Amino acid sequence: MKNLTLLLFPIAVFSGITIQAQKISDGQTVDLNGMAVTFTILNKETVDSGGKSYDRYKVSASVKNTTDKTYNIRLSAFPQIVTNTGLVELDCINATGARLTSKKLELKMKTQMINVTYSAYDKSGKFVTSTIPVTGSYYFDPGDTISDNAIFIVPQGEKPDVSVRSMK
Repeated sequence: MKNLTLLLFPIAVFSGITIQAQKISDGQTVDLNGMAVTFTILNKETVDSGGKSYDRYKVSASVKNTTDKTYNIRLSAFPQIVTNTGLVELDCINATGARLTSKKLELKMKTQMINVTYSAYDKSGKFVTSTIPVTGSYYFDPGDTISDNAIFIVPQGEKPDVSVRSMK
């Protein structure tokens, strides 16, 4: 019985991970909890690297908030490091990553910049007022669309095998 539990546990864990990700193909739109994710291949060309031929795809992805829910991360102090601004992640399973190209494409929330005015003395001792932009929050409002591009290099003759998952 103990051996059976040890055998089934990794299968259950692996199954849980694959349930979260969905396959997406060229021109397809997938709904992930009210976020419409679209994946498009923009162009294809063949490149040689290390004596082998590969197919190089320029791809685009976009996510649209189709709900009435706003995603928002407000910053409470400066500087505050925020790393969880990702909304969805597209993973090209058969991408090689050759020539410093992508294997993943992450679509992140928009950044709200605020101009902050401050006064200080400069090097000459003169009192000056300056303005700098500071990140105030990250947001993704209803109806907003966020897009980005990437380059995927895959083995010649193959199309990008892409899966998408929600990070929220």
